[in-house]
Amino acid sequence: QVQLVESGGGLVQSGSSLRLSCKASGFTLDDYAITWFRQAPGKRRDGVSCISSGSGPTYYTSAVEGRFTISRDNAKNTVYLQMNTLKPDDTAVYYCARPRTRDCPLVTWAQYEYDYWGQGTQVTVSS
Repeated sequence: QVQLVESGGGLVQSGSSLRLSCKASGFTLDDYAITWFRQAPGKRRDGVSCISSGSGPTYYTSAVEGRFTISRDNAKNTVYLQMNTLKPDDTAVYYCARPRTRDCPLVTWAQYEYDYWGQGTQVTVSS
């Protein structure tokens, strides 16, 4: 069955870096886009970054543009989110999700576009 498993979260200080991993199984990773979402305490879940299949385009929400980089290694069935210059506002549970399409959805951050989700990994950034 389709599974997405996130890892790499932790507690870090402001200005630090973390790399999150999203390990996929049960499907061919290269056939789908993958998106990272995050949910801070008491807030809605928001889109962070999306990577299309193959060498397709990537997208970032403005809050992380220039600090976060999404990438994929299809041979390892894994999508990564490199997070640099972390800020306390980045504190959240981070989820990866798979849409029904090869490309990032037209409405990229619309959660109805995604049919599989991971369980999440906690990222906490202290000031």
